[in-house]
Amino acid sequence: MVGAQPAFVLHEHHRPRHHFDLRLEESGVLRSWAVPRGLPTKAGENRLAIAVPDHELEHLTYTDEHKTIADIGWWEEHDRTERRILFTLHGRQEAVRYALIHTDPDWLLRRTTEQP
Repeated sequence: MVGAQPAFVLHEHHRPRHHFDLRLEESGVLRSWAVPRGLPTKAGENRLAIAVPDHELEHLTYTDEHKTIADIGWWEEHDRTERRILFTLHGRQEAVRYALIHTDPDWLLRRTTEQP
């Protein structure tokens, strides 16, 4: 946790092929999604997000020769249903609002048009 707020980390992986992992702290673990093309950069843009197994909280700052931290900070949830999580990532540079939308079996990560 970053203070009283739940933490997040965006890991950049270089193996087996280049991709990113979004990890959100929740219930004592890091819920994780592989995002092959990285986080959306424009409002209304979508990216495929594939749920992967939860990681231990120690992964929050973990790096190695194949994994670096692209961004880190805290996140806040605004709304949640069975199919969607609306949240803001408060990273090193800026705060950005996203929606994770469950499309079964995968997820879409969408940068919302309404930003903080």
